[in-house]
Amino acid sequence: MLFKYHAIDADGHERDGTIEAPSQEVAVSALQRRNLIVSVIDFAEKKSLLKLDIPFFSRVSNKDVVILSRQIATLFEAQVSTLRIFRLLAGEIENKQLAAIISSVGDDIQGGSPISKALARHPKVFSDFYVHMVRAGEESGKLSEIFNYLADYLDRSYDIMSKTENALIYPIFVITVFFAVMALMLTMVIPKISAILVDSGQAIPIYTKIVIGVSNFFVNYGVFALIVLIALGFYVWKLGKTKHGRLVLDGLKLSVPYVGDLYRKLYLSRIADNFSTMLLSGVSVIAAIDITATVVGNAEYEAILAEVSADVKGGSSISDALARHPGIPGIMVAMTKVGEESGELGKILSTLPY
Repeated sequence: MLFKYHAIDADGHERDGTIEAPSQEVAVSALQRRNLIVSVIDFAEKKSLLKLDIPFFSRVSNKDVVILSRQIATLFEAQVSTLRIFRLLAGEIENKQLAAIISSVGDDIQGGSPISKALARHPKVFSDFYVHMVRAGEESGKLSEIFNYLADYLDRSYDIMSKTENALIYPIFVITVFFAVMALMLTMVIPKISAILVDSGQAIPIYTKIVIGVSNFFVNYGVFALIVLIALGFYVWKLGKTKHGRLVLDGLKLSVPYVGDLYRKLYLSRIADNFSTMLLSGVSVIAAIDITATVVGNAEYEAILAEVSADVKGGSSISDALARHPGIPGIMVAMTKVGEESGELGKILSTLPY
C-alpha cells in the first residue's frame, strides 16, 4: 500500500512524502527508523473497487524471489553498496508487497542490521534456508555467489514442484469426474430407473436393490451427508495444524499408491538439494541437517532428519544415521557414504538422481 505522510526530521524541519508498506503500522515503524517523527499518515489515494490491492493477486511468488536474488547478485558483482542495492530494488520491483518488504529490509540495514537478520523478519517470503545461506555469504564474503546459488536452487525447486503438480493433474481430474458422474447417477438417473422397475412389478436382483438403496440414501439424506463431509474436511484441516496430526496426514500422503511415490521423490530431492547447497556454501553439517528439516515440507521426513541430527551430534556418521530409516533409499545412503569418505559430500549429493 502507498501512504502519504507529514513528519519532522532530526533537525526540526517538516517533511512530506510517500512510502510503500504492507500496513500503516509498518509504514510508521519504517519512518521512525529514518529518524522521522510522524505527525500525519494516511493512504496516498482513496481506493476504488478497481484499485484495491487484493493480497492473493499481489502475493510474492517463487519467481519473484528468483528474479530478486539474481538482481541482488548482479548488483553485488557491480560493487554497489548493500543499502543502495535494496533502495534501488525497492523502487524498481513491480510486486507491491515485495517492494514494501525490500523497503523495510533497506530500513533495517540502514539501522545497522545485517542482511540475513533483516530478511529473517519476513519468514513468509524468505525461508530459514534462504536466511542461513545469506548468513553464510556474509561470513564468507561471497554474497554475490550465494544469491546466484539461491536463484538456481529456487528455480530447480520450482521446476520439480511443477512437474509433481502436473503429474497429479490427470489422476485428480479423473477422480473428480468419476465422483461427479456417480453423484449425478445416484441422485437423478437411478431414481427414475428404480421407479420404472417398481412399477413393472418384476423381481429386482439383490445388487440392483443395493444400488437403489444407496441412491435413496443420497436423495433423502444428501444434504446431511454433505454437511458431515464438510465437517470431516474441517476436522482434517484442524488436525493438520497439530504436530501429531501433520505426522499422521503426511504419512498417509506418502502411503497412497502412485501419489506417494511422487511426493517421496519430491521430498528426497528437496533434502539432497538443500543439504548439498548449504554444504557447498560453507554451512556446518549439523546446521545444514537442522535447516533442511525445517524446509522439507513433510512431517515424517522432518522427524527423520531430527533423529539423524541427534545421531550425528552423538558421534554417528551421516550415512549410518540415514541408514537407520526405511524412508531413506539405499542409493542416498551409499552416495552419502562415498561423499563422507572422499570429503566431497556436498558435490556428490548434488548429483543424486531425484
